[in-house]
Parts: sequence; C-alpha cells; structure tokens
Amino acid sequence: MSKIDHPFGPLYSDHSRILILGSFPSIKSREQSFFYAHPQNRFWKVIASIFDESVPVTIKEKKELIISHDLALWDSIASCEINGSSDASIRNAKANDISIILSNCSIEQFYCNGRKSHDLYRKYIEPVIKREAVCLPSTSPANAQWSLERLTEAWSVIRV
Repeated sequence: MSKIDHPFGPLYSDHSRILILGSFPSIKSREQSFFYAHPQNRFWKVIASIFDESVPVTIKEKKELIISHDLALWDSIASCEINGSSDASIRNAKANDISIILSNCSIEQFYCNGRKSHDLYRKYIEPVIKREAVCLPSTSPANAQWSLERLTEAWSVIRV
C-alpha cells in the first residue's frame, strides 16, 4: 500500500450549481489525470443519458458535458494510502479542501458517487462546511448489482 496524492484539480465553472464528489481517482484516472477514466465505469454514460447527450469520449468532450450542465466534479480525498483502485483499501485519508469550488460558484447541492465517497465526505468535509450530501449509487464496475438503467434513474436527481 502506498500513499498517493490526488493528481489533478476540480472541474467547475462559475455557473456550477451541483457538486459531484467521488472518493479517490482509480489507477486509470490517475494515469489520464481526469475523472472516471476506467472504460468500465458507467459515470459518463449515466451523465450523458440524464441530459440526453452523446457519451463523451475525449477529456475535452467530458469537460464540456459537465460544464454545460452547471455541474462540478471532484473527489472527497486529497491523499491517502490505497491498494490499486480499491475504495475498500483506503487508509489515512486527508480530505480535499473544497473551499476553492465554494468560493467561486454557488453550489446548491452535493452528491457523492458511492458509499465510500459519502462516508469520507461525512467524516471529513461535512463537519467543516456544515452541508449534507446525497449518496448516489456508485457508477463503478464493482457495483455490478446496479444496471445502467437503474443507475441513470437514481442519478436523474442531479438534473437541475
């Protein structure tokens, strides 16, 4: 297990109203320095479906999809010890400082992508900013009991 620092910053604009927080980037996301890069993660399919858009392929297209719908993305954790991409292995976590986002846009609602992100948010971030987050089912391929259709239905609450 090795200590890893989050390799990239948040994605937001001054129009962002919804903040979606993951836990910590997967190996693929760390390699590409961008969110949800593992090809089996259903995040981009879910977001595209909710907003009736084409599934983005490039990082530029992914950024445009998020920004065009007043969303913001980041992760709950700034650094931690982790085995590979396993959320279950996360130890000695340090929270991301989300004040950079909150001071630059008006976030109306916080959502966490999966239970681990939500647990970490509640432990480290909520006590500081005093705002609750909604836990959505993880889009990770490890969450196999949730079909793409069920995920899309659950995640449709982010549509503002």
